[in-house]
Amino acid sequence: MLDRIDVNILHALQRAPRAAFNRIGEAVGVSEQTAARRFHALRRSGAMNVVGLVNPAMDGQAQWVARIRCRPDRVVALAQSLVRQPEVAYAHLSTGGAEIVCAIRSPLDSGRNPFLLDQIHSSAAVLDVRVDMMLHTFGGCGASWTGHGGELGEDQVRMLTAGRAPHTAGAPIVPSEDDSALLTALAGDGRTSYTRLAQLTGWSKPRVARRLEVLEESGTLFYDVELMPERLGFHVTATLWLSVAPEFLQQVGEEIASHAQVAFAGAITGDNNVMAIVICRDTEDLYRYLTTRLARIPGIHRHGISLRSRSLKRSSSLISHGRLVLAD
Repeated sequence: MLDRIDVNILHALQRAPRAAFNRIGEAVGVSEQTAARRFHALRRSGAMNVVGLVNPAMDGQAQWVARIRCRPDRVVALAQSLVRQPEVAYAHLSTGGAEIVCAIRSPLDSGRNPFLLDQIHSSAAVLDVRVDMMLHTFGGCGASWTGHGGELGEDQVRMLTAGRAPHTAGAPIVPSEDDSALLTALAGDGRTSYTRLAQLTGWSKPRVARRLEVLEESGTLFYDVELMPERLGFHVTATLWLSVAPEFLQQVGEEIASHAQVAFAGAITGDNNVMAIVICRDTEDLYRYLTTRLARIPGIHRHGISLRSRSLKRSSSLISHGRLVLAD
């Protein structure tokens, strides 16, 4: 279990993923050395990781959500093979162990399901596959889940972001071949230093800083704080499949995404047109969320729930024995 300092460091990283350790320490109320030591200990333990990701839309890709129902005796082997594919951005097993839920990135202009899913359909291990396209993201990635109890206030957040220009969405930028080394390094460690990025790219540090700023401001590059909720005392993660009337879709999505318990919310195709991932301490905590916060939202016709039994992959990391590990 992590203590208050660890949790507040996580909160600081969610608000400013690349903030210097002196600013993180100042915001949290510890020394720069303590902030750095705690961060590196969290990362080495596999409890968290900060990664830099490229918006798939910049490369003409769409994101698909697949629910793959499998033969129980074959599901683990299929899941282990699936998460090694670079197109798979997220995956877990649902309760009962016979369903894989995953997010797959694939070119949008093909007009077909992702090629990877065509292969899955032919597997003898697969009983049924349901595929929906992600249409819109209301909130997501590690920066959205604040239910862990981070206590940083507005003044502390301003301290973390002091000197940074307010974010203004610019024209999308498709990464060039020259950006490859930069983006590969950030995919493994979103806090890779300017010095190290300069070494990997052959650029000067000012050039690295300018290019990062351009990619971030355009929305091409964003950061995710990958977390293992179980290490924070949150042992129940549920995926909600909601059917929402179209006129309420934006309102419902934004409201759900604002909840501290919600790590992700998005609009998808299909009968259940909103998907949300909720992280709770236990089943009673989940029950309270469903019967209080979710129940108050108008426009939800019906809902389904699938509980996560085993995490397999986050944005850039595989999960092994309850730890985040970098994918090969």
